[in-house]
Amino acid sequence: MSKKLILYLISVVALIILLVLVFTSRNKESKIIEIQGTILSVDNDTLTIKDINNVIYIFKEEKVSLTVGDSIVLEYSGLLDKTKTVQTGEIIDYDEAILETDENGIPLIWQDDGIFSDYYVLANNKLKELTLDEKIGQLLLARYPDSGAIEDLKKYNLSGFVFFEKDFANKTKAEVVNMIEKLQDASAIPLLTAVDEEGGKVVRVSSNPNLRSEKFKSSQELYSEGGFNLIKEDTKEKSELLKNLGLNLNLAPVVDVSTDSNSYIYPRTIGLDAKLTGEYAKTVIQASKGLGVSYTLKHFPGYGNNTDTHIESSTDNRTYDELLNDLEPFEVGINAGAEAVLVSHNTITSIDPDNVASLSNNVHNLLRGDLGFTGVVITDDISMSALNNLDNTTLSAILAGNNLVITTDYETSFNEIKNSIEDGIISEKYIDELAFKVLAWKYYKGLMIETK
Repeated sequence: MSKKLILYLISVVALIILLVLVFTSRNKESKIIEIQGTILSVDNDTLTIKDINNVIYIFKEEKVSLTVGDSIVLEYSGLLDKTKTVQTGEIIDYDEAILETDENGIPLIWQDDGIFSDYYVLANNKLKELTLDEKIGQLLLARYPDSGAIEDLKKYNLSGFVFFEKDFANKTKAEVVNMIEKLQDASAIPLLTAVDEEGGKVVRVSSNPNLRSEKFKSSQELYSEGGFNLIKEDTKEKSELLKNLGLNLNLAPVVDVSTDSNSYIYPRTIGLDAKLTGEYAKTVIQASKGLGVSYTLKHFPGYGNNTDTHIESSTDNRTYDELLNDLEPFEVGINAGAEAVLVSHNTITSIDPDNVASLSNNVHNLLRGDLGFTGVVITDDISMSALNNLDNTTLSAILAGNNLVITTDYETSFNEIKNSIEDGIISEKYIDELAFKVLAWKYYKGLMIETK
C-alpha cells in the first residue's frame, strides 16, 4: 500500500471520528430533559426553581405566566450544570404541575427520607397551625440583644437566639438558667439556644469562671494530649454543661482543613489533613448524640487559607479539585449523623464567582445534591463585614436554600422576607418548606413533643 494511500485513509478515518464527535456533542446538547419543581423566584429574564432533589437551578426565561410558589414541569434542552449560576440551555416548554402530596398531606417534593423524616408528619401538622409571621420567624436565628429580648421574641416569633461571651459575663449558673428559661417560657414554639463553644480561641460559656473553672481546650490541644478519645470525652463534658444551662445547639465543630499555621482559621481547626479532620468530625457528631445538644459542621465548603470574613470580604481561588479535599470532613460528618451545617461567607470562585458561599445556589446544590445532606443549613452571621456591600442578604440567603439565617438585625431580616412575599418575589409555600424542616428538627431534638 502506497504512503499516499495510507495518508488518505488516515485522513478519512480522522474526519469520520470528528463528525461522530460533533454529532454526539450536538445530540447531547440538544437532549430534552424534563424537570419538575417549585418556582422560587421570577424576575425580568430569569426563572429560579428548586427541583424534587432539592437542587436549585436558574434558567434564562423572559416571559413566565406562572408565579412564585407554583409547581412547574418544564422541558429543557441542554446540559444541566449545578456549577453554573445560570443554565446555558433553553426552556422548550413548561406548564403548571399538580403539587402531589402523600396520605398525610405532605408535599412529595418536601420528602427526602432524611435524618428528620420520622418527624415530618408532626412538623407538617404544626406548620398548618402557624401564621405567616410565625413561619417567617422560624427561619431567623437571632443574636441575643442587649435589651428587649422577650418583647422582640414575641413580636418576630424568632426561631432561637445565638449567645455570645458578653451574654454570660459574670453570671452565675442560676442566672444563665433563669435567662434562658424566661425566653423559653415566652416563646410559643420552643427555641433553639445556640453558642459557639468550640474550645481554645472561641469559648462563649467557659470564658466565665463561674460556669467552668477553666476554658475548654482547643481541638489541637485535645488531640495532642489524648487523641480522639479525649475529644470524645470533651464533647460529652461540653454537652452536659451546655444542656444544664439550657443551651441546645453548639455551632461547632470547626471541620475546615488547615495545616498552615499562618492562616486565619488554623487555630480553630484540629490542624490535621482531610482524612483525620474527617475522623474528628465523626468523633464529635457521634459522641454528641443523645446528650441534648446538637452540633454543627462549619464552615462549609471549607475555609482554606482565606482571610477573616468577620472583618473583610474573602475570595477563595482554589481550583475545584483542590477544594474537594476540604469536603471530606463534611461528608464524613454528614454520614455520621450531623443535623446542621453552617455555610461561610467566602466567595469560592471555582463554584460560584459571583456570590459568597452562604448566598450561592451552587454551594447549596453541592451540599444538598452531591453530599446528600438532609438536615438544616445555617448561614454564618449575615451582619459580618464580608456582606456589608450587599443588598437584601436575608432574601438572597433564603433563595439560596438556607433554612436558618443568623442575623443581628432580625427586624430588617423579618421585614425583608415578609415584604418579599407580599410583593410576589417569593411565595409563602417556599417559606412553608423551609420552616417545615426547622420544625422537624425541633421535634427530632425533643424540643417539641406531641403525639402523632
